[in-house]
Amino acid sequence: MHTAAPAELGFSMPAEWQPHEATWIAWPHNRSDWPGKMVPIYWVYGEIVRKLSEGESVRILVNSGRHEDRAKRILTRVGVDLLRVSFFRIPTNRGWTRDYGPIFVRRKAPHPEVAVVDFRFNAWAKYPDWKMDDAVAGCVARRLRARTFPARVSGRRCVLEGGSVDANGQGALLTTEACLRHPDTQVRNPGFSQKDVEQMLCDYLGVQQVIWLGRGIAGDDTHGHVDDVCRFVGPQTAVLCREANPQDVNYRPLKENLERLQDVRLSGGSRLEVIPLPMPAPLTLDGQRLPASYANFYIANEAVLVPTFNDPEDRVALGLLGELFPERQVVGIHAVDLIWGLGAIHCLTHEQPEV
Repeated sequence: MHTAAPAELGFSMPAEWQPHEATWIAWPHNRSDWPGKMVPIYWVYGEIVRKLSEGESVRILVNSGRHEDRAKRILTRVGVDLLRVSFFRIPTNRGWTRDYGPIFVRRKAPHPEVAVVDFRFNAWAKYPDWKMDDAVAGCVARRLRARTFPARVSGRRCVLEGGSVDANGQGALLTTEACLRHPDTQVRNPGFSQKDVEQMLCDYLGVQQVIWLGRGIAGDDTHGHVDDVCRFVGPQTAVLCREANPQDVNYRPLKENLERLQDVRLSGGSRLEVIPLPMPAPLTLDGQRLPASYANFYIANEAVLVPTFNDPEDRVALGLLGELFPERQVVGIHAVDLIWGLGAIHCLTHEQPEV
């Protein structure tokens, strides 16, 4: 444990497209996340691991030896080389590794090093079962023998989910007011001011500029995670979801987010280039709106995994991301079943940067 904040020691959060040592993922087990759909979810995970393992190691959290054996059976059947996969018996409540997993920061000098920032996790300030998930970051850090920074502001431990932030690796970070600054809905850090939140992000993620969007998309039970809305795809470029239908509930908040970004200047004075990313048609199940979004893609070493929804816009989103990542294979992952859990590919994965 260390008292100095990572930024003081030269650490910062890399961009997702920078080289990974591995991707972390938690093998699914909580049937309440996907009521009535658990069996197809195993095969979606199998396909995700198959594509990831072609370009990097995959580190999988499992609850027990029996849980590990189940995962191995699925992965073997879909053709995964198990030499590319490592299993860590660290129990979890849920599979949303992006949010409770370790957030890695890296420095290049005086000695190259990757460390873990240990934020608290409280199940999006919404659900009661979170204590095992909250312990994951610390457990992983100990297994890796990595330097660990418990995040604190004014002596208080800080709550933060990985899906609520997105960094460009050059000092800028995207987030939303709905998630990190809402005064009375799913409040992660009660009593924190905007200054406190920005201090937390700057001190522990090593950023110098926090870019605030407004709201997230309909159906997102995290109350506004940015990884369903807007993502950096380059140091000076971001994709932002755009809803074409003025009657859709997402139309106005996404339009307001675009207005916020139009005048953003990055360090050095360059303007942020904003590229519109389409939205699929609304998806519902049992009358519930689901947070279907192409922005929930994951940038791996050799591939970009993009959720698809049997929608005409699937091809548009895949083509656009293919142009933005010409040296990676852009792969669609069928996510109609996955999104019933109120999250998709980015929510399930967490990158560990290469030293």
